[in-house]
Amino acid sequence: MAKQNITEEPRVLAIILGGGKGTRLYPLTKERSKPAVPFGGKYRIVDIPISNCINSGYKKIYLLTQFNSASLHQHIINSYNFDRFSRGFVEILAAEQTLEHSGWYEGTADAVRKNFAHFHAQRPTHYIILSGDQLYRMDLKKFMNEHIASGADITIAAKAVNRFDASGFGIMKVDNENRITEFMEKPARDLNIDPWKIPDDARGDLPAELEYLASMGIYIFNADTMEEMLDNESNDFGKEIIPAAIKSKKVNSYIFNGYWEDIGTIRSFYEAMLDLTHPIPQFNFYDEDKPIYTHMRNLPPSKINHADMTATLASEGCVISNSRLQRSIIGVRSIINEGCDLDGVIMMGADSYENAAAREYNAKKGIPNIGIGKNCKINKAIIDKNAHIGDNCCINVSGKHYEDGDHGLFYSADGIIVIRKFAVVPAGTVI
Repeated sequence: MAKQNITEEPRVLAIILGGGKGTRLYPLTKERSKPAVPFGGKYRIVDIPISNCINSGYKKIYLLTQFNSASLHQHIINSYNFDRFSRGFVEILAAEQTLEHSGWYEGTADAVRKNFAHFHAQRPTHYIILSGDQLYRMDLKKFMNEHIASGADITIAAKAVNRFDASGFGIMKVDNENRITEFMEKPARDLNIDPWKIPDDARGDLPAELEYLASMGIYIFNADTMEEMLDNESNDFGKEIIPAAIKSKKVNSYIFNGYWEDIGTIRSFYEAMLDLTHPIPQFNFYDEDKPIYTHMRNLPPSKINHADMTATLASEGCVISNSRLQRSIIGVRSIINEGCDLDGVIMMGADSYENAAAREYNAKKGIPNIGIGKNCKINKAIIDKNAHIGDNCCINVSGKHYEDGDHGLFYSADGIIVIRKFAVVPAGTVI
């Protein structure tokens, strides 16, 4: 690997990890990878890390994929096309068989190792490793500048957390100069980790109750350090590579004090989505200087044929008729017919409009059209793409509690009803 002259700009490659099976987000991940799950009405989760890269000036981006990746690949192809003069790209590297490697990616580090041949062509001096399924805004250029100024071999983005939340993360012990001296994976709640509290000199203006540093799974590696640390059979950054690096390399923390959500469960996904309906959401899509990019669709404006809408986001191409909506997010091409009442509903919309022939076919088969039929009442629900909900349906309004899991026509998770992609809910159904 070529050494960098200190007067040169760093040659940065961004590597976004496309995620594993995403089982905790099932059934949203039944037919798609977690980064491809729709978010915010018109986006996909993967648009967040990609946009962070682009807004920070890093436009050489590799996306490593493996599970249920077809819809993610299609989204990337439709969304990210740089002009030839920028030399930027978002390139998908799916797990592949070669003469050197015959298996799947065995972990985050293994996925990077198996693609070094592709990365070397860009002659990088630094790698930024990002997760494809987290919600945050970060100035990655500032992150990189602090990494270079510190002289560290590796820098890990860290979020300050309280003792209760610390048990869900990899926790880092740091000295007064933010150098990481130890790493502990998900400490048990009854374990005394007082010695791991953030030193006063490193706290800055953090709230007093946030006493520990949790790894965000976001890393910067010097290129030669990456090559050295992956010259083995270790498969995972968090569990293997980082703990080993702390023993032999200078590994620093970069404390990120903004909003960050690892949307790994149906509950956290639902709450992060509904937070977007607040007047001042924690994650704000309305930033002219740092937009979130996505697939640009040639859709008409949404048509509102009389509706009472409060704290609701409606994406392009919707038709909403004489209905009441509050605290809801309505995805592209959503059809909501007369007399409906939606509260706390995430409707992901449709991939296409139904034409006359499709509607005639539905009628012959007794299938409702795509969208929500007349006089439906729906509360606290996620309606995945291309769902057919008939007239006079009631979803999650009776107060009945369902155990978490599959219930045939729907899925229940922590009191949230999930209507699957392409589901058919007959007229008059009560859930």
